[in-house]
Amino acid sequence: MAERGQTAPDAERIERLARQAVAAMPALFRDHLGDVAILVEEFADEGALADLGIEDPWELSGLYEGRPLTEQSIWSSGDMPPRIRLFRRPLLDEWAETGVTLEDLITHVLIHEVGHHFGFSDEDMHAIEDGLGQQG
Repeated sequence: MAERGQTAPDAERIERLARQAVAAMPALFRDHLGDVAILVEEFADEGALADLGIEDPWELSGLYEGRPLTEQSIWSSGDMPPRIRLFRRPLLDEWAETGVTLEDLITHVLIHEVGHHFGFSDEDMHAIEDGLGQQG
């Protein structure tokens, strides 16, 4: 966590941490993320929140936008490139509230959004996380 007198990490630092998290992923995953843009914004826009049925912008720390790999084909043209949007202010708020390292939090959110790129639902990812927790 930030010490007294330090400023909150800016968007560039969040993006660097996200890129480090991607670089640390197994090659099998990294190889399929080359065309996925990672953007850092302060908050999700009203349109994204409305699409997800979320009223409070503090509740959304990341979002995958694009066609999952499981739905892509050579016949899909005109689609915008997939992107992962990380929302700085909700991330920093969660970081301050949980005490989890910022690196771990960004990695967790990023992996969740990468899961959507690979076609996993929220339920699939929760089941995978639950299974990993039971292995230890």
